[in-house]
Amino acid sequence: MNKKIHQTPSAPKAVGPYSQAVEANGFLFISGQIPIDPATGKMAADDIEEQTHRALKNIQAILDAAGLSLREVVKTTCLLSDMKHFPQMNEVYAQYFPEEPPARATFAVAGLPLGAMVEIEAIAVRE
Repeated sequence: MNKKIHQTPSAPKAVGPYSQAVEANGFLFISGQIPIDPATGKMAADDIEEQTHRALKNIQAILDAAGLSLREVVKTTCLLSDMKHFPQMNEVYAQYFPEEPPARATFAVAGLPLGAMVEIEAIAVRE
């Protein structure tokens, strides 16, 4: 197996013992991104729309650093602190994947790191 770790200062540093992304056999596995602004190290605003934008911008930064784009994302998993946020998260998410969106699963969880309202992980494939 050919494995490469991807790190970029354009996305938040890991808040635990994990990599921002790992590439293996043409797939890029992006760890769950919470809405931390990499410039400040602080959580994005306290509304689900801004938090969703920030999480997806973090994913976009990791993809950019790996030489990929959102078009190569084939699967995402969205974690929400409360399913009542689903419509707003979904509306923002659709702006990032307007055509041929990836497969996706969305779950409500008991809690997310640092009190985030959303966390999104992604898998992309290098053509």
